Amino acid sequence: MPARGLSLAAPASAEFEVKIIPNVILSCIMAATGGLMFGYDIGISGGVTSMNDFLKEFFPTVYHTKHKESNYCKYDNQWLQLFTSSLYLAGLIATFFASYTTRNLGRKPTMLIAGFFFIVGVIFNGAAKNLAMLIVGRIILGCGIGFANQAVPLFLSEIAPTDIRGGLNILFQLNVTIGILFANMINYGTSKIHPWGWRLSLSVAGIPAVLFTLGALFVTETPNSLIERGHLEEGKKVLKKIRGTENVDPEFNEILKASHIAHRVKHPFRNLLLRRNRPQLVIAILLQIFQQFAGINAIVFYAPVVFITLGFKQQ
Repeated sequence: MPARGLSLAAPASAEFEVKIIPNVILSCIMAATGGLMFGYDIGISGGVTSMNDFLKEFFPTVYHTKHKESNYCKYDNQWLQLFTSSLYLAGLIATFFASYTTRNLGRKPTMLIAGFFFIVGVIFNGAAKNLAMLIVGRIILGCGIGFANQAVPLFLSEIAPTDIRGGLNILFQLNVTIGILFANMINYGTSKIHPWGWRLSLSVAGIPAVLFTLGALFVTETPNSLIERGHLEEGKKVLKKIRGTENVDPEFNEILKASHIAHRVKHPFRNLLLRRNRPQLVIAILLQIFQQFAGINAIVFYAPVVFITLGFKQQ
């Protein structure tokens, strides 16, 4: 089920007494490292699957096919594609479980769960001795992505002051793109390290994984989550802390009102199909469809493989 907390953030047009607290900015930066992890996992797979040492270790048939003169179907291997796609399939499934933990346990515990998956997944991938271990590691990383992608944007939108909420929200997407760039730079360097450069590429993901987990340990649970779960006094106390003022009643009442409305929603998926919600639903679906049709994901995932197939030299 979708996390009802999505409706709890106060409207951007509302004006509340707020002070910009450094701890809030730091909390948002630390939480947004979940996007760094996501971006790194997106960017790393294409470079790793183009490394000869990696292919010899796990996909010897692809390695031999790769060195044929013909460029036709050099990477036509279902297990190799599973290495890439298992991350996203696991993330898709995990996000449904993450919506439950986000709503019932809170944003912070969900981010901690994601951090745990990230660290375990990195260990499996970095120490992989066989294909099964490699795929299991990718699945575990995908679970981390599912939990992080559910909790982090919600955490950012709820903890950020309304005046700068847009700027802090975009930190997640910014970190995704930085992670992709970082992954490709790492791959460029590790491709020259034989025979364990691929192992280093997969292991470096531990840096954003640890940063994200440590960040999740120290951030404050959002007042929206506390209020939604019935901890009104604690939610108000946290709201005063992150807003830097005692005068939080207007925002507190706004969150409380939104919480009451959210709790009255009994069938979220069924409500999506109501006539009044169809335009928003159609737009949301079409945006995702056209994003895939643009083809950017194929470039991000497989750019090194595409260039090598076209005849570019490899170290």
